[in-house]
Amino acid sequence: MLLYPSINTLRDKTDSRYSLVILTAKRARDIVDGKPALTEEESERPVSQAAKEIADEMITYTRPEQV
Repeated sequence: MLLYPSINTLRDKTDSRYSLVILTAKRARDIVDGKPALTEEESERPVSQAAKEIADEMITYTRPEQV
């Protein structure tokens, strides 16, 4: 079973694996709660849909600056 998008592609979109996990989980929860998908191709799994959106750079984040 091939994974798309690959974990290496997703890791390049964030500064750490932790940030990737949190970003994916939050977006997947939004999808489960009924927010619309941002990509045209829909997946039956919310986590897969979130990963595709992150890979396509439709979901991003900014880290607050530390004081």
